[in-house]
Amino acid sequence: MNLPEHLFFDLDGTITDPAPGIVGAVQFALAEQGLPVPVHEDLTWVIGPPLRKAFPKLGVQTHRVEEALASYRVSYGGGGMYRAVVYAGMAERLQHFREKGHRLSVVTAKPHVFAKPILAHFRLIELFDEVYGPELDGTRDHKGDLIRHILAETGIRAGDAIMIGDRANDIIAANENAMPSIGVLWGYGSADELTSAGAHRLVAHPDEIGA
Repeated sequence: MNLPEHLFFDLDGTITDPAPGIVGAVQFALAEQGLPVPVHEDLTWVIGPPLRKAFPKLGVQTHRVEEALASYRVSYGGGGMYRAVVYAGMAERLQHFREKGHRLSVVTAKPHVFAKPILAHFRLIELFDEVYGPELDGTRDHKGDLIRHILAETGIRAGDAIMIGDRANDIIAANENAMPSIGVLWGYGSADELTSAGAHRLVAHPDEIGA
């Protein structure tokens, strides 16, 4: 498919594999709550959607979700955020799109105060025109609201942009704003998850984006 001018990229599971840092911080938060701590392999599903929705599914009482989130941020902000790797071929593909004249933005469910230093750490931030994410207090946690905010703030038309991500929430958020989407298969969402959410196309390698 031909790509529009504006490319919106998810971060976790699309640009980077953040599993060690995110899962480790979730395990720390659950231990702080005195709850059972699942093994790493049973927690990778938390990567992508907002953690405020994930913690209740892990047994955190509703009135203690913010407390668990604060514990998570102690671990994650204390170094876990850098326990990630950039997916092979992703940096080169981003550079390719910049050279072709596309305008690139990160649109992530991770608060932007974490996303920006992560991108700087991996020397990727200069490839992006902007980095968008929710506020720490949960404002625009839902990615559909975040995209709606971006379109209103920038004047970008939905048809002039595309959302690229690895989880259903990326695809659903794009559909809520009448925006096309590409589901990537190297992250944490399955082909069935992405197709069921309404992805316009699936790709198995960064080189296939826009090919």
